[in-house]
Amino acid sequence: MTGMISKILLEADTAPTFWQTITGHKAVFAYIVVLLCAVVALMLLFIIRSARETQAREKEKKLLKEKRRFSRLGELDKISKEDRKKTFDDNITLSELCDKFRDFASSQMGLYYEPQTVRAFVASLAVSRLVIMQGISGTGKTSLGYAFGKFLNHEASIVAVQPSWKDRTDMLGYYNEFTGKFTETDLLYDLYRANTDDEIYITVLDEMNISRVEYYFAEFLSVLELPELASRKIEVVSDVKDNDPKLLEKGKLTVPDNIWFVGTANNDDSTLSISDKVYDRAMVIELQSRAKPFSSPYTEPVSISSTYLRRLYDEALTDFDTEESVRAKLEQIDAYLSEHLQITFGNRIMRQTEKFIPVYRACGGTEDQALDLILSKKVLRKLEIQNPVYVSTEAEGLIYEIEKIFGEGNMPLCVFYMKKFVRI
Repeated sequence: MTGMISKILLEADTAPTFWQTITGHKAVFAYIVVLLCAVVALMLLFIIRSARETQAREKEKKLLKEKRRFSRLGELDKISKEDRKKTFDDNITLSELCDKFRDFASSQMGLYYEPQTVRAFVASLAVSRLVIMQGISGTGKTSLGYAFGKFLNHEASIVAVQPSWKDRTDMLGYYNEFTGKFTETDLLYDLYRANTDDEIYITVLDEMNISRVEYYFAEFLSVLELPELASRKIEVVSDVKDNDPKLLEKGKLTVPDNIWFVGTANNDDSTLSISDKVYDRAMVIELQSRAKPFSSPYTEPVSISSTYLRRLYDEALTDFDTEESVRAKLEQIDAYLSEHLQITFGNRIMRQTEKFIPVYRACGGTEDQALDLILSKKVLRKLEIQNPVYVSTEAEGLIYEIEKIFGEGNMPLCVFYMKKFVRI
């Protein structure tokens, strides 16, 4: 009995008291509270981290949106239509335009040009978007295009062609993957800007035949001939981004009606020959010597719109329409050239001729002068790729035929050109 009592007392001593039980429950509760706090803290940290990541992504998107790959063109988009507006004084004839330009170049820039050179230049702009100024160095080829821009109160862009040029990216620029920026050239800038106003844009391709024109200018040659403006687009980039300039449509930019290219070509060993493909599509002006200085009255520049200039050209086609007798003469000389020298006008050159003659006359020149210019520069030039010995045997006969059809002494440029073959 005594042993049993001792065992009960011993168990009573070792059993947890009431407070011990409560204390144990508090520990469990505290543990649960700590655990819950930890979970809540982790959840808060997760939420904060997620919020920060979302904020960072939004910020990155905003930065990417603000970081345009076309920075210069993007700036043009910010200019309002009102700020782009310019007042034009569209009140001048083609003849006055030529005379005033010649006087302006003389009085303000010390540059001198023969009247027929200026008329040929202005009339050529009506025929083709590419005019080639050809001749020996130092005759004023580059300065003519530059001076014409000054005269129109809108300076021409001078683009120095490089020997390494091979495609349109050399002219328009390219996308730099490393910087995420498009390298925008002055030509691309002018091309984009020309789509936003009605000014006359002249781009001078200086020493254009220092590289292969038919390589770097190939796409422009094709696009510039398309009759519909909506189809006259050239690719700038192959992909599309939301923040690209507004006027880029699927990475392409329209080549508008108010931009012309004036290429200068030196005739020396440092340059390359220009292909028939280029010559056929362009108008060619030959400068073999500097014009003599002359005095002229001080002449201010003029401000005319591209729309007005094209209207003057259209009016010239009506007011100075080529007569049937002239067309008959052209067909006669074309038949002779085809039979004896295996060259012909072709449809393109015939269309150019029928535009050039009336516009040249509207500029103050004569019909014979216009015929002489276009025959010597557009048609007889094709003899350069013929056998020179064979051409020499036909040269005197062609000179006789030219003077018989057009009158003796009326085609001095054609006769002069053919006489060089007589001496071979």
